[in-house]
Amino acid sequence: MVHDHLNHDIHKNMRQNQCKVCRRTGEKLFLKGDKCSSPKCPLLKKPYPPGKSPKKQVIPVLSEYGKELRESKKIRSIYAIQERQFKNIVKEVIKRMEKENASKLLIKKLEKKLYNVIYRVGLAKSRKAAKQLVSHGHFLLNGKRVDIPSIEVKIGDEIEIREGSKKRDYFKKIMMIKKDQKIPSWLSYDPQKGKIKVVSEPETEEIERQIDVPLILSFYSR
Repeated sequence: MVHDHLNHDIHKNMRQNQCKVCRRTGEKLFLKGDKCSSPKCPLLKKPYPPGKSPKKQVIPVLSEYGKELRESKKIRSIYAIQERQFKNIVKEVIKRMEKENASKLLIKKLEKKLYNVIYRVGLAKSRKAAKQLVSHGHFLLNGKRVDIPSIEVKIGDEIEIREGSKKRDYFKKIMMIKKDQKIPSWLSYDPQKGKIKVVSEPETEEIERQIDVPLILSFYSR
């Protein structure tokens, strides 16, 4: 019983910390699925940074370094990715800057992460939840069981829910996709079969409007 309470408290603190990330940035990053779109979103009730008084709001003037750091933290929060892994991805992108638009290339690499694909078609309410589902071996990639969330998919790849996992209540419910569920055009999804196919390169415009990617590239180019 004590162990259950401890787990509950840990998960509660994690959820609260995610909300603090949005409050610090001053914008919704949709880290907690449905709650972010509901009236319960803490950013709506407290549209100011945690630990600050709403009566003493002073808009901070960030240095160029501060802006770069802010954007880096923002994109890592959105994609639920650790600093070391993200840094390696950015370094790889910087090496290829002459061959392709670096900003678009970075976003494409993040979008093509297996866990992000699971999230994008609505099989998980957040990217963190999608990571857990993949880690627990609920999916097949081109017919083979996979448990590495960070695998980068490519055009033609097929991802599907394992037959055994389809019997679980979670997947029975979530496979009944909502009619208004928006599936990115670069992905094809069959909700009856629980099968996803990568049909083209990811779109980048949505994230480019949300994140100043050149600042991130500048931050890691130092």
